[in-house]
Amino acid sequence: MNDLLNIDNPASAKRGNNRDSLLLKAVLRFANVSEDREVRIRNLSAGGLMAEAPLRVARGEPVEIHLRSIGWISGHVAWVTEGRIGIAFDHPINPMDARKPVGQSELDMPNYLKKLNEPAAPIKYRRL
Repeated sequence: MNDLLNIDNPASAKRGNNRDSLLLKAVLRFANVSEDREVRIRNLSAGGLMAEAPLRVARGEPVEIHLRSIGWISGHVAWVTEGRIGIAFDHPINPMDARKPVGQSELDMPNYLKKLNEPAAPIKYRRL
């Protein structure tokens, strides 16, 4: 058990995971606050994230964060400093999923791009 945060999964509190630097907006929700807050994610790993969030919260406080293409993720506040907050996830995620475009399907693609993505027809040579 981790002495600092008193959690059952010490792997989620480790900072040894590879972090992916990015700039991404997300929605942060606290259990005891009625309104959601928009934050900017600065780096993301399978076990947690660091966000710019000018908030006053206590370490260990449970939170939920909504990341595009992933959805709501539960976790807790791992650390807080001036204008930034660290969140450790309760369960690991695939951080590359956060980089996937939202709502982009074959039907949403403009016709001129669909043609570019079609496989090229085999070249037919004529005999001379």
